[in-house]
Amino acid sequence: MDDHAVVRRGIRAYLDVLDDMEVAEEAANGQEALARLDWMAVNHRLPDVVLMDLLMPRMDGPTTIGAIKQRYPEVQIVVLTSFGEMERVHAALAQGAAGYLLKDAEAGEVVSAIRAAARGEVFLDPAVARGLTQQIVSPPTGLAALTGRERDVLVLVAEGRSNQQIADELVISERTARTHVSNVLRKLRMTSRTQAALFAVHQGLVPHQPPEAGPHRA
Repeated sequence: MDDHAVVRRGIRAYLDVLDDMEVAEEAANGQEALARLDWMAVNHRLPDVVLMDLLMPRMDGPTTIGAIKQRYPEVQIVVLTSFGEMERVHAALAQGAAGYLLKDAEAGEVVSAIRAAARGEVFLDPAVARGLTQQIVSPPTGLAALTGRERDVLVLVAEGRSNQQIADELVISERTARTHVSNVLRKLRMTSRTQAALFAVHQGLVPHQPPEAGPHRA
């Protein structure tokens, strides 16, 4: 599953020559992939493994992974993408991906990842595995500990927005906004929104707004 036809043709050409693999279907985006999997399920032809990119039109990778695993938990998913940021890795693995490869991987690594997923094992690109290990050994602190969405929430907290206002701004539920705020405070090791707001100002995420001066008294 990739929105670039040339990439799909190249992968298919390589996999089709292997004796133990058969490419069943292709899809250009997540919605198309789900539709094809639905058709394959009706015809009892579900694949063992789905190989997919993360950045696609109409439905992004993590959302697609979650939808596939919810409908067809027996189908394993291997991510093949250009992006190795830990935030993306965590999102894919959290939704149920069984493998994560970067697009500079050797063809043999892609095959190994597919075979591992079919066996119910997890296969990670060496660079991705090192990144995850580093986070375990030396977990990030401060701003580095926050995801992109959590940074957005921190800025809104610093602007004095309520949970409902944050939800409206980010087009999420109030409950999700509240969870994001709690995660921000936990990761920053803070106990109040005021502390978080002062931290955001100190980090230059929002400008410092001094209080308006009141009337002078003689």
